[in-house]
Amino acid sequence: MAPAKIGPDYIDPGFHSAACARQSLSLDAWAMRPETRATLRAALCQDSDLIIAEGVMGLFDGAADGSGSTADIAAETGWPVILIVDVAGQAASAIATLRGFATHRSDIQIAGVLFNRVGGDRHHHLLKQALADSDLSIPCLGYLPREAGLTLKSRHLGLVQAQERTDLEAILNRAADWITKHADMEGLRRVAQSGTVAPTPTDTICLPPLGQRIAVAQDTAFAFCYPHLLAAWRRAGADILPFSPLANEAPTADADAVYLPGGYPELHAGQLARNQHFLTGLRDAAGRGCCIFGECGGYMVLGESLTDADGTPHQMAGLLPLRTSFESRRLHLGYRRASVLSDNAPWGKGTQLAGHEFHYATTQYEGAAQPLFQMQDALGENAAAVGLSIGNVCGSFLHLIDTAS
Repeated sequence: MAPAKIGPDYIDPGFHSAACARQSLSLDAWAMRPETRATLRAALCQDSDLIIAEGVMGLFDGAADGSGSTADIAAETGWPVILIVDVAGQAASAIATLRGFATHRSDIQIAGVLFNRVGGDRHHHLLKQALADSDLSIPCLGYLPREAGLTLKSRHLGLVQAQERTDLEAILNRAADWITKHADMEGLRRVAQSGTVAPTPTDTICLPPLGQRIAVAQDTAFAFCYPHLLAAWRRAGADILPFSPLANEAPTADADAVYLPGGYPELHAGQLARNQHFLTGLRDAAGRGCCIFGECGGYMVLGESLTDADGTPHQMAGLLPLRTSFESRRLHLGYRRASVLSDNAPWGKGTQLAGHEFHYATTQYEGAAQPLFQMQDALGENAAAVGLSIGNVCGSFLHLIDTAS
């Protein structure tokens, strides 16, 4: 079984990967070029007899310009859709909801429905009867009862990460038992077998690698890294060298590039500030000319200081004239297109890129430096110069997904 996630998401795929013992891949109808999606669908097909992709938001929700939805991926791939409907507080009305989804677009197939948060036997009966009395030919593949034990803890950017949960295996086993008991597993497989799968294999490189030997920060503070990005760099011939800033590890001395992805450095700012081997190693890498790139949380760590939620400032690497704060919060969310402005960026000046923002941190101070990107939202509005670039060090709050078409 190969898991996938529609749209921009780092956290849910961690649970997919743990449940399936296989890396979950993202498919994005807005931020990825068609050839990038084809490359990833081909990867999902390798050594797998079943692909399950979790949608993003509602079936028809995507970017502000109306594109990029789960329905767009279903239309492109021909994959059947199993709709999950929260029926808490309703019965016959859920059938009207189902009809609306089934008729909203003619280029996708609603091949089954799972009714979630069913209240009990009486509620189950009412739902079953309402569906039977309707003119819909969509099969119900399960009546899923309320199960408080499967509620997952959340925080400001979503669920607590899978790798942070000490009870992860128990939660996954409980969920597996629950879905096996209350869903038609053979029916789910029949639906999957009705879908088209095989794309034309391509070898698209979404973004050129930062270097030949790339040290990549990977731990619970720097976990927001798209697997398709690292896989593309490996296909391009680069070596990926993981290290853990939280464990006070420095980038390997023979790396010619360092990538600090996003994550939760704001939750570990004190520890990161104390980890002088890591910070010194980062400064040494900059000093010997390594290309250093930070995204979102990684960008914050490249700055001078990071103020935590309690208002305490913590000294960071000091490689960029930047001070950020998690005490003063403001949501930044949405798809973005960016054009490279910096002469020293890892990608050529003028290169068009696609990605997204999702953070609450604010910028307290930004000193003199060349901006990294000219950025605009999905509507082509709110253009602004963002990020910082000094010599071989650069970063911004933007999470990159692909080269823009």
